[in-house]
Amino acid sequence: MKVLKIVEGTIVDGPGLRTTVYFAGCNHHCHGCHNPQSWDPENGRDMSVDEIFDIIEYNGFDVTFSGGEPLMQIENGLLELAGKIKKLGKSIWCYTGYTIEEIKQSHQLNPVLNVVDVLVDGPFVESLKDLSLCFRGSSNQRIINLKESE
Repeated sequence: MKVLKIVEGTIVDGPGLRTTVYFAGCNHHCHGCHNPQSWDPENGRDMSVDEIFDIIEYNGFDVTFSGGEPLMQIENGLLELAGKIKKLGKSIWCYTGYTIEEIKQSHQLNPVLNVVDVLVDGPFVESLKDLSLCFRGSSNQRIINLKESE
C-alpha cells in the first residue's frame, strides 16, 4: 500500500485520539485541496498491511483512513487492513472524495461499506469551504454513520 504518513494520536480526523493513515494517490484533484502532494501515489512509500497494522495496534487508538484517496488502495490491502482493525474492536473513519451513492454503485468500492464505521464522503469544494464544520472541509461533505444506517 502507498502511504504518505501515519499520524499517531491526532484529534482532527474524528472523535477522540486516533491513528490516521494518509494514503498516497488521489484521482479527484479537488481545487483548493489542503494536501495536493497526496495526489501522486509515488509520493508515498510502500508499506505492507502488517506494517501499518503493527503501528495501529501499538497505539491502541481508533483509526482514520485519509489521503489522498484511501479507496485507491482497495485492491492493495485496504479491506484486509480494515478487517484486522475491526478484530481489535477499533472504529474506522474513512475520508473519501466519492459519495456514498457512487460507492454503493461500484462493485469494486462497495465492500468498504462493510468494514468502515463512519464515512466522510464527497469531494472538497472550495466554494463551499466552511471552517466552522467539524471533521470536514466543505458543506457538501457528509459524515455518515454506517453502523446507525444499517
